[in-house]
Amino acid sequence: MSTLYPRRATAAVTAALSDTRVVVLNGARQTGKSTLARLIAGVQPDSEIRYLDDAAMRAAAQADPTAFVRHEGLLVIDEVQRVPDLMLAIKHTVDQDTRPGRFLLTGSARLFGLQEIPDLLPGRTETIELWPLSQDEIVGSSNSFVGNVFEHGSAVQVSTSDLNRNDYIQRALAGGYPEAVARTDLGRRARFFESYVSDLINRDVRQVSDIGRRADMRRLLNVVAAQMASLAVPAAMADKLQLPASTLKRYLDLLGLLFIIRRIPAWSTNLATRAVATPKLTVTDSGLAGHLAGLTPRRAMHPTAPIGPLLENFVLGELGRQLTWAEEPVRLYHYRDRDGYEVDAILEHAAGDVVAIEVKAAETVRSEDFRSIRSIQRRLGDQLLAGFVLYAGGHALSFGDRLRALPISTLWTR
Repeated sequence: MSTLYPRRATAAVTAALSDTRVVVLNGARQTGKSTLARLIAGVQPDSEIRYLDDAAMRAAAQADPTAFVRHEGLLVIDEVQRVPDLMLAIKHTVDQDTRPGRFLLTGSARLFGLQEIPDLLPGRTETIELWPLSQDEIVGSSNSFVGNVFEHGSAVQVSTSDLNRNDYIQRALAGGYPEAVARTDLGRRARFFESYVSDLINRDVRQVSDIGRRADMRRLLNVVAAQMASLAVPAAMADKLQLPASTLKRYLDLLGLLFIIRRIPAWSTNLATRAVATPKLTVTDSGLAGHLAGLTPRRAMHPTAPIGPLLENFVLGELGRQLTWAEEPVRLYHYRDRDGYEVDAILEHAAGDVVAIEVKAAETVRSEDFRSIRSIQRRLGDQLLAGFVLYAGGHALSFGDRLRALPISTLWTR
């Protein structure tokens, strides 16, 4: 039996159902959407779940959408993107009966980004994204690094960590898909990732778009993984894959709709006029990225293995997950300018405060590792709340005014 991990999204979905007619739970396949929906439905009176992966259920939904969505209590419809016509029927239903908590919809794509599913429900829905497991969900912690740093700045409380570089590599390669995390046998975990890629291309992509050559999508996934946590330059990728630029853009957009990749936008202000505007491309799950890049725990030990990009992708993923439940209105960016200064992650609060984060795969930190953060600090002054280098060592170390090196595990432990 699979391990049931506590999900931070549970509270958000429950709260949304208390005052919103339609709640949409979006996320990649195998992230636990159905499990979470089932748990929430189990404590709701008169709830019912209908799975559109079932052929007979899907046929009934297609034949009579209005009858299919008729239900007095909470109706959970799993994988709703498989029958787009249901959205219009749901709209009519909730317009007639405006009680909150009528529908909980799950989907393995950003539903309202699909051409077949226009946003017919403005003002009637709340969308909550479910990403692969975060490390604090895996270990059962309740820490929120993002919230802590904007509350305490560089004085954030930190515990000594007993994890080393190899431990972080293992965590990154396991990723966050619940089934992959549960598989301790590395061969079986690799089989999961390979099946995941196959199902993604042969089923999920085909559900949302007709692509001409599936082999091109697999090649693109490999290229994206090989360039994880680097700038997204579509023209260069198109040349490498010998694909038309328009086709490459469509494929990247598809992978974004399916929560496989994430574009981290570039950060710029009037204080950073030489900033490069190109987004950074990450793979949502570091375990999947490692598999596609051919990384195994043994190969990761080789001196030429791309461990820096892997751990940066891992950290950016952890930060991105925390933003989905953070109480603070914070956005995630990256920074690079034409003078050679680069910061892996910029967290910007709606109030204007900024936290700059560099990721280092080493177990030691040097003053030089703060070079780019210091450049931003000179420009922002007190607006820079803190600058951190997250590294694979065990101790919190001070490197000047509001500048600290912290163990990577600070993201999920206090």
